[in-house]
Amino acid sequence: MRLPITLVTASLALTAQAQSEPRYDALVREAYALYQQKQFSESAARYSAAFEALGWKGYSEDRYNAACSWALAGMPDSAFFNLQRITDKLAYADLKQISGDPDLASLHSDKRWAPLLDQVEANKARLEKNLDRGLAARLDSIHDRDQAYRQITHAVEEQFGRDSPEMREHVRRMIATDSTNLIAVRGILDERGWLGEDVVGRTGNSALFLVMQHADLATQEHYLPMMREAVRKGNARGADLALLEDRVLMRQGKRQIYGSQVGRFPDTGEFYLSPLDDPERVDKRRAEVGLQPLAEYLMHWDLKWDPRAYEAALPALEERIKAMRR
Repeated sequence: MRLPITLVTASLALTAQAQSEPRYDALVREAYALYQQKQFSESAARYSAAFEALGWKGYSEDRYNAACSWALAGMPDSAFFNLQRITDKLAYADLKQISGDPDLASLHSDKRWAPLLDQVEANKARLEKNLDRGLAARLDSIHDRDQAYRQITHAVEEQFGRDSPEMREHVRRMIATDSTNLIAVRGILDERGWLGEDVVGRTGNSALFLVMQHADLATQEHYLPMMREAVRKGNARGADLALLEDRVLMRQGKRQIYGSQVGRFPDTGEFYLSPLDDPERVDKRRAEVGLQPLAEYLMHWDLKWDPRAYEAALPALEERIKAMRR
């Protein structure tokens, strides 16, 4: 099972280039919840209902997850149908994922399995024909270093406390790693531009964004036009650009556009959604770049989303933030 589309901060293609809509998103959320509850037949049926609601189209990740639920429910025909659809129409190429996913183990003895893997492998070979393997490996390492400290930040805080010496040392090491990563990525961008997945792979392409997202404001402002151009050329993801646009606006003291930036009051430790422009239409903007609805995104910080209440409280929030910066 792959992460559900609502948790993936990437602009993902729909079969036949369809656009998502609220009923589809709701059904997919229900399907994934049922999968987590091990109600696989019900999960698979919910995925099918989602595809029907969208004219029998769907996100690649959702089709893959539907196949997992069908396989676990003992319905191999439906599982193969969904896997074949993304392999044929969206050139699915994640050979490591599909071949090692335990959810699909029941399909391995089926005569259709080996030909499917051969096709996925062929898709992978086509995708990687221009891959700069040395640079991709270098960026993969940068990606891992960028995420290493961030993945354990919550655990360090929980164990030692937000203002502890251990937490301060953790942050110091993370900043030092970010600085080293930035030197490397700036050299790559200045020499070769913003490289797409076809040259550096998906993880390498993500590393360029993550390092830039964690850079200083002047650096972000300098490379933001380059990333915008990369999105236009298909060398960067629209959802990643949205996060960088928001980060820059927030640091400039302006309101963000997509609602991706969450702050924390230093005195109370309370999280808040950083000032957002036009809250009523934020989900439309988020959907256009492949981001999940804001209410789901904010659940990661136990924040409730009510656009009207947020807009009413926004002036007070902005005053409180200004007071913190004085």
